[in-house]
This record gives sequence, structure tokens and C-alpha cells, in this order.
Amino acid sequence: MQHRIIVLGAGYTGAIAAGRLAKRLRREDVAITVVNAEPDFVERVRLHQLAAGQELKPRPLREMFAGTGVELKVARVTGVDVDRRTVTVAAAGGTAELRYDTLVYALGSGWNAQGVPGTAEHAYEVASRPGALRLRERLARLHAGQTVTVVGGGLTGLEAATEFAEARPDLRVALAVRGGLGDWLAAKGRDHLRKVVAKLGITAYEHAAVTGVEADRVVTADGRAVAADVTVWTTGFAVHPIAAATTLDTTATGQIAVDATMRSVSHPDVYAVGDAAHAIGPEGRPLRMSCASGTPMAWQAADAIAARLTGGKLPNVPIRYFNQCISLGRKEGLIQFVTADDQAKPSALTGRFAAAYKELVCKGAAWGVANPTLGMPTRRRPVLRDAAAAHQVARAA
Repeated sequence: MQHRIIVLGAGYTGAIAAGRLAKRLRREDVAITVVNAEPDFVERVRLHQLAAGQELKPRPLREMFAGTGVELKVARVTGVDVDRRTVTVAAAGGTAELRYDTLVYALGSGWNAQGVPGTAEHAYEVASRPGALRLRERLARLHAGQTVTVVGGGLTGLEAATEFAEARPDLRVALAVRGGLGDWLAAKGRDHLRKVVAKLGITAYEHAAVTGVEADRVVTADGRAVAADVTVWTTGFAVHPIAAATTLDTTATGQIAVDATMRSVSHPDVYAVGDAAHAIGPEGRPLRMSCASGTPMAWQAADAIAARLTGGKLPNVPIRYFNQCISLGRKEGLIQFVTADDQAKPSALTGRFAAAYKELVCKGAAWGVANPTLGMPTRRRPVLRDAAAAHQVARAA
């Protein structure tokens, strides 16, 4: 009798967790199933490139999981019952109910319209592959001189605006940010960002909180109207709503509250990783939604599950930050070094070297999905032969 592990979502964190579990545990003792709505792995950190017209290498999940023993089920998750330990999914062949002994929840997040009027009707997003493709098609139809306004001055907004401006110098690209441009960066990084934005001809509207989106403009809280033939909304992410509809202990934003091993604080059979999890990092600060957080969270969860199933030693590797990597088009980049709790240090890398560094990080993130044992010590361990006994050990640990 195998211990049933279901992983919901095959983004960076879900795919890494599934692959790492498959490497850690013997397939005759565990059955690992990954449920994902798409058949391909999506490099989310490159979706602004896809929207700008670049082609991304296809990465079929079946090929990535080939030979691992991981079963891929292409389906959409429609419900989770954590008390009955079941997952309901919808696929081309209809609906099905899957039972699990251990659940890894990695459904991630999508774009967050934040209730701003007109956003859902008029804005585009780059938080998903369908959204990026829809924006790509719209940008391709723009004529010289038309305006693309990116709302949001975080990493996604900066990368999108600079990518569009570099790929389409014939367009007018604007960036509307709530605070100052790059105000979370140290002086060196902030100065470089401003130089690149100016060089690319991007108009930056600072201290411009957008309160409404219309077909051809956005309106700010101070009454400014910013032209926008296309509005791209990048002001943050919202987690998948399914967790909040369960009896799991979740935050006001719908994230699952977890301990240091990424285990649900209310349901010991459930682990959450990536954007779906509310995990506490250094200095008591919640880990931010990012690939930089999600990858070590996936390692931690997989190692904890393996340890609890085998009676081994639980992982005790603090999750911390080292830098923030920002691409500013294909030729420029910015690597802002940060403290363990993600606060900017004075030092930063800029220019082409930073662009190459960021490209290496992106390639490494995708490569790490197919090589999930790297990054933390690991060794294959035998699982308890009796699945019922294994489940008792896991719950008691």
C-alpha cells in the first residue's frame, strides 16, 4: 500500500517539490501525483518577454517528470476537502475526486486587480501565460506613437515596462508608480534604474496611485489622467481562492499559515509552498511572493515530508534572501543586494553584467525544476512499508 502524495500546481515550487520528493523516496512506497491546469511548465519570470514578442522554449511537464515516477494529471483543481483528504479536479474527461495522505498545495497566485474600477474590463496582465499571450497579441496591433502604460513599480512592472520599451521603441511607454521610482532600492540601484528608464524613453509618473482604468487612459488619486492605449496592471498578486474556502488556517489574503517546515499549522497532512503559503522569514517578516522565496520553501517542504515519513531528522535550514534580480530589457540589469530579511544594502550590480547575471538566474530556476535535489543536502531514504504506519508517523512528528 503506497503513501499517496498529491501536489497541486506545477509552477516553480510545485514542480521542484514533486521532483525532490521523487528523488528522496522510493516509488514502490509512495505514489506522487502532480495536478496542473496546463501540460507545460511556465517560466513565469519570463512572461514579460513573451508578451514583448519573444519566443520561449517549450517545457512539457511529462518530459520533465519522465523517469521519476511522478504522475502528471492535466486538470483544473476545483475544490479541496482537507478534512476528508480529497481533491476535486476537472479535466477534458470530466470531474474526478482524488484521495491523498499528504497534500502539497502550490497553486500559487494570479494578478490582483485590487478592486480598482475598470481594471478587469480594460487592463492586461503578465502574471499568467494566457494573459501574457493576450497582451502580446494586443501589443502587436499597436501603431507607432501609441501608448502602453504599465501600472505598478515593483519588479514585475519595471521588467515589463523596460522590456516593452526596448522591444518597441516606436511606442510611448509610461510607468505609473504609487511611490517614488525604485524607492525601495539603495542609492546606487535607484540611480541606475532612473538612467535606464530615461535612456529607453519611458515616462515615469511617480506618486501616482491609479484609482481608475478606462479604455484609453488611467486616472490617478490626485486627478491626473495618463494616456493609455494599452494598460498593463502589475500592482501585486492574489493567491488562488481555493485554500480560503477550506477549513485550513489562512490569512486575510488567503495564504495558508505554515510552520518552519511549510506544514499547515491547522492540518498536519497539508504543506503549502510558494505564493500560497504565509511563511515567516528572518526578523519575523513574512516571505514575499517570489521565486526567490518559493524555491527554498519547496526544498524545505519536500525534505520535511520525507523526514516525517521515514522517521528521519527534520530540515532546519533558515530561508533568507541575498539579492533582488531585475532585468531592464535584454541589455541592462540591476542586482540589488539585500539583507537576510530583504532590506536593500548599499551595494548593487548594474549594466550588462547584471543583465547576464539575471539571465543566469532565470535559466537556473528552470533548470532547478528538473534537478530538484540541488541546493540542500539530500539522500534517498526508504519509506515505511506500511502506509498506515507511515501516515501515523507523519501526523505525530
